[in-house]
Amino acid sequence: MIKHIFIIFISFIILGCGNNIQISNNTAAMDTGDAPGSIFDADGNEFLNTELVGHHDLSGRAAYHPIPHRYGDRMIFYVGHHAGEAINPLNGEMETNGMSVLDVTDPSNPTLIHHEPPHSPDSRFTQHIQVCDGSVLPNGDPNKVYLIRTTDGLGVELMDATDPVNPIFLRDVYETGYTDRGQRQTHKIQWVCETGIAYLNGTPEGWKVARVLQIFDMSEPENPVHIRDFALNGSQPDATSEDRGVPLHQPYVAGNRVYMGYGASNDGVIQVLDNDRLLNGDPNAEDPFAPTEANLLYPEISRLDMPRRYGAHTVLPINGVRVPDYEDNLENQMIDLLLVVSEETTEDCAANRDAMFLVDFTEEDRPFPISSFQVPEEPGDYCHRGVRFGPHSPQDYVHPNYHGKIVALAYFNGGVRIVDIRDPYVPVEVGYFVPAVNETTFEMCSDAIGYEICATQIQTNNLNLDDRGYIYAVDRSGSGVHILSLTGAAGEIVDL
Repeated sequence: MIKHIFIIFISFIILGCGNNIQISNNTAAMDTGDAPGSIFDADGNEFLNTELVGHHDLSGRAAYHPIPHRYGDRMIFYVGHHAGEAINPLNGEMETNGMSVLDVTDPSNPTLIHHEPPHSPDSRFTQHIQVCDGSVLPNGDPNKVYLIRTTDGLGVELMDATDPVNPIFLRDVYETGYTDRGQRQTHKIQWVCETGIAYLNGTPEGWKVARVLQIFDMSEPENPVHIRDFALNGSQPDATSEDRGVPLHQPYVAGNRVYMGYGASNDGVIQVLDNDRLLNGDPNAEDPFAPTEANLLYPEISRLDMPRRYGAHTVLPINGVRVPDYEDNLENQMIDLLLVVSEETTEDCAANRDAMFLVDFTEEDRPFPISSFQVPEEPGDYCHRGVRFGPHSPQDYVHPNYHGKIVALAYFNGGVRIVDIRDPYVPVEVGYFVPAVNETTFEMCSDAIGYEICATQIQTNNLNLDDRGYIYAVDRSGSGVHILSLTGAAGEIVDL
């Protein structure tokens, strides 16, 4: 029997405190005395237990989705971009922001090898990317590498990325429709290479929210087959409730579970689905994939509704965490967690302060929050540095040396924060890297709080890991990609 859990987060959870540049491992450092423990390198980057290994300016393009991918002995880095344009230094032409491709085999010397603008003249950006080897896909060409990317709000396209210097457009996977109010969007996606199932995020025709899970069988990449569309009950076209549902932000698939985060920064809902039920539907239903209330509830294992001021930008499972203080306990020495991040979307701390949460998910039908983490505004005066200060997203890649130990968290003007979660009841910051404003950082303006605020400030937007354990942190205000390694106490935890 499916149980629907509606748990409100409890208020007593305690909030914790154009050109490639070759970086030497012997960067000079100085203690400024501005804040306890504050250390700055010669370029003004602030750090603790982290080391800047390499940097590339990405031609000053606003960056979003970072995907490192291994090609034998080479490591290739793909990054999707937000809207804008810049000169491509490889050909001297002004190009709409699309997808940059870098060779990061030597992480201290990242090299731009290609920029692929959007193929549609109506697309302003291509910010989300997934890559699969044909040898892993059930029906892929074993000699090829395949890539999918979103194209603005228009849909998703498939490319042959076997040669990362010359990716080739193959076809459109699908084109988005419009909501009943004329909206169309795409957002974060996941392509599970082992099964070939692509969990896409866009707008089916007539639905009431612009971001809906759209599932395709892409096990044979050049012949995608639509399976179904899925969202919270109330989002479907014929829903009569005044509650129109909450848009999906990110699906995350692990094993037979799909972790759904709705509402990036407010009205957050965490939903966990049975993947088999999602993909096959109710065998007793007349049409298992019709967007009826019964069919939308059928795969649900649990649901947790957050306070309206928080969102579920990202929901990631972290299973099998051994609690240090419970060594002598006869039960519950090990627990399963959900890592949940609520995105900061306003400037200068003018509205709610967002946070990272850890949720006990040991009993899947009874999720319960046990701790949270925030970076304090002081020391650092982050609220007055300009633009956003707060969390955006953690790493997606599951690295065995990080799993259950370290979360790397993109924190906008707070840079990269390194959080020790080995004791999930007391997450503790053990490192950070706050990039300095550089020559490609551009001014950002917003009127989200009723009047315009502008600032030239770093905005560490997203990050990811490669299989070597390097952190790739990209910036939405044009400051490029910073490639980091962990040192000191943080480095000892991951032991790489």
